[in-house]
Amino acid sequence: MGISAQRLDSDFLTHAPGFWQGDVNADWNSHLWQLKNRVNSLPELEKHLELTQEERSGVLLSGSKLDMSITPHYFNLIDASDPDCPIRRQVIPRVEETITSPGEMADPCGEDSHMPVPGLVHRYPDRVLFLVTDRCAAYCRYCTRSRVVSGAGDQELDIDFEAAFSYIERTKTIRDVLLSGGDPLLLSDARLERILSRLHKIPHLEFIRIGSRVPIFLPQRITPELCSMLSKYHPLWMSVHANHPREITIECRQALERLANSGIPLGNQSVLLKGVNDDTETMRALLHKLLICRVRPYYLYMCDLIKGSSHLRTSLSKGLDIIESLRGHTTGYAIPQLVIDAPGGGGKVPINPEYIVKKGDRQVIIRNYEGKTFAYPDPDNAFDHAELTIK
Repeated sequence: MGISAQRLDSDFLTHAPGFWQGDVNADWNSHLWQLKNRVNSLPELEKHLELTQEERSGVLLSGSKLDMSITPHYFNLIDASDPDCPIRRQVIPRVEETITSPGEMADPCGEDSHMPVPGLVHRYPDRVLFLVTDRCAAYCRYCTRSRVVSGAGDQELDIDFEAAFSYIERTKTIRDVLLSGGDPLLLSDARLERILSRLHKIPHLEFIRIGSRVPIFLPQRITPELCSMLSKYHPLWMSVHANHPREITIECRQALERLANSGIPLGNQSVLLKGVNDDTETMRALLHKLLICRVRPYYLYMCDLIKGSSHLRTSLSKGLDIIESLRGHTTGYAIPQLVIDAPGGGGKVPINPEYIVKKGDRQVIIRNYEGKTFAYPDPDNAFDHAELTIK
């Protein structure tokens, strides 16, 4: 056992059997059992939790927007005594989801308007987003694609696989395909392999990516057989989605290690959520646990302007404060890029704290994480370095 694993095992707690104490059998570690036993009704939820009125009303109304479905593994992370538990805020519906605030929209990223064929989003010049399913292991209440995910909304996800493959094959500027949905890892090994195999044969594709929350919601799905199959299609990358350090359990760490040991580079994409991870201490703990699991923090998203998400959104200044409080106080590997997915389909826009104090003809005055300022010569202007002033 490695030093970090030995020292920090207590931080990667397993939560089985948790609420299921006395009920758990040998099937607990089966992802099929986990999926079959998801919490997806009000009676099941009230069997384990005392709901607030806002939650109870939200569950009753959830079938009209985005279904509720929570794997036993993830449900066990909920603190039943805390109505503001950061885990329950992510997966238990609230009545606030029925309120549409100014600026919110059904398709905040403008994906539908960038679909050359059903199921394929081509927003950036050299890469496409391939939506291969509309189902997830559990449903995040801030889901950007709640209009099509879970089957509860007004819109269905229309996928034309052959048309998508054909478009990618004839569009030679595409270097990179991201499989998403829904969650691609909910597909069977055989079905997922058919997609990967077809893409892998396209000469101008340089690599494939998979975006998935399954290693967090359903780590039992990351089997040795799945990893062996995925390893045949390198270069293959994976972006996982963890928002809170409590989500990184022993089971999750083991799943991520299996993926990493199969040669799959791992990145994490978090969403900044009010009452979940919008403070530096929580975010730092998450980022450090991810690095131990060989996952590089990649993006920290401001929550998209999806309808009914205002109770989960926090301010941009909060995101900037968190990034600034991390910079210089932990390794750069741990610091994600804060981004806004520009409403309406403008793509990801990086947002950073301001480190340039002043820009002149001959030098740029910059500040570091301690607030100290330094002069840096502008290489576009030749001058005597002796003229630089350092404050």
